[in-house]
Amino acid sequence: METQINQRDINQAAWAACDTFRGTVDPAQYKDYILVMLFLKYISDVWQDHYESYQEQFGDDEARILRKLERERFVLPIVKLTETNEDTGVVTTLDEFPANYYSLYERRSAANIGELINVVLEHVESNNKAKLEGVFRNINFNSESNLGKTKDRNRRLKTLLEDFHKPQLDMRPSRVSEDVIGNTYIYLIERFAADSGKKAGEFFTPLQVTELVARLVEPKAGDRICDPTCGSGGLLVQASRQIAGRDFALYGQESNGSTWALCRMNMFLHSFDSARIEWCDTLNGPLLVENDRLMQFDCVVANPPFSLDKWGAENAESDTYNRFWRGVPPKSKADWAFISHMIETALEKSGRVSVVVPHGVLFRGAAEGRIRQKMIEENLLDAVIGMPGNLFPTTNIPVAILVFDRAREKGGPRESCQDVLFVDASREFVSGKNQNNLSAEHLDKIMATFRARKTIDKYAYLAPVSEIAENDFNLNIPRYVDTFEEEEPINIDEVQTEIDALEAELVEVRAQMAEKLKQINRNPES
Repeated sequence: METQINQRDINQAAWAACDTFRGTVDPAQYKDYILVMLFLKYISDVWQDHYESYQEQFGDDEARILRKLERERFVLPIVKLTETNEDTGVVTTLDEFPANYYSLYERRSAANIGELINVVLEHVESNNKAKLEGVFRNINFNSESNLGKTKDRNRRLKTLLEDFHKPQLDMRPSRVSEDVIGNTYIYLIERFAADSGKKAGEFFTPLQVTELVARLVEPKAGDRICDPTCGSGGLLVQASRQIAGRDFALYGQESNGSTWALCRMNMFLHSFDSARIEWCDTLNGPLLVENDRLMQFDCVVANPPFSLDKWGAENAESDTYNRFWRGVPPKSKADWAFISHMIETALEKSGRVSVVVPHGVLFRGAAEGRIRQKMIEENLLDAVIGMPGNLFPTTNIPVAILVFDRAREKGGPRESCQDVLFVDASREFVSGKNQNNLSAEHLDKIMATFRARKTIDKYAYLAPVSEIAENDFNLNIPRYVDTFEEEEPINIDEVQTEIDALEAELVEVRAQMAEKLKQINRNPES
């Protein structure tokens, strides 16, 4: 009976492996090396576990064992390193070994260990093209600019391989569940984001925020779920956790190649092998299409880059998919461009959208104001939820979550719903060392309020669309939720009495200080 590894032990061991790079490599860079090594170790452990299982079944019948292993999720081929004699053309085999973590561990002291890791990753990728093509192309374990000169680089890589050889990081299925491994991956991404600060924004959204955004679209069995700016995939994972079982389909698109690779590995570590994650800019090159039309989804969730500049406004009017028919957002702020894309990819009369936005989206005028007005007049907006400030490593500004529901549009099952729920949860947080957090109680309170759709004094207000129109379609939350707290009346007599007492005490303290100074002057050596 194998000893099971618990979540805390594997998290701590994986995070300790980062000590190899701390102080010498930026967290925004070394995260890739750690997460790729975790993935390689995982698939190597699964392969080894299954190999040993087949050995028990088939004994020394190696050919039969290898035929079985060819049907694994990830095939780990044999690496053959050769050398060709330029004069004779004779090819000599220098080394031959399986493309897995354990072969690298055995060669951890090799002078070319960085090159060997790259060769193994190349072989793994080329033998699993359908799943891994391009995933390792942005990672170079032989990089002098990232990992230092040869001597330092070799020492760091040797230490890294040794760190992953700890018993706590033995990720064979007989010892650890896939849920635990997936949780460790997300745990590491969260820690890297905390260490990286503003550099982390492109690949990480705080877990409590992803959970809330996912819960607000209320995913259910059979849904197709999409995140058009998916980063490392945290929102997709959280959306999947709202559904019992595996009856759903996940889709995402990410513009940053390294972050796209993180998302692909994240999907595999959570056993979402069929998740479709595309690599390209969503606004200028949407790739989630079928039959030359944008794919349609039951749930669309996102935390897009806030107020992205130079997003491609000059090409928006001629957009192939006519996503910006309500208007083209300003070239310096892509917020409503992302929202327009999300609305157009939500299923007509049923699709649900949840998106994190900066507060300017709620009230800025001009083109943004016109787009906002049209969406409200179409009766698409369902809720506006104000969040606390300092929730993100990238910014300390407060944000809002907008919820849209296409079931409210004309002909939809919620057509009669002609109001918008405003929630001011900006004061609902737990103060942290570097940033604020949301507790489970805070999330539950927001969700209970969202589902009840009732006015709650100083917390929520159900505004008729007609009232929003009277406010010129301005969604600034304080216009609807009054959180003003009257200060308790001041008793002037009590305050004066306290002042008098303090002044008398001050006179006494000054007299004592003067006496002490006299004593010091009389006895300067004491």
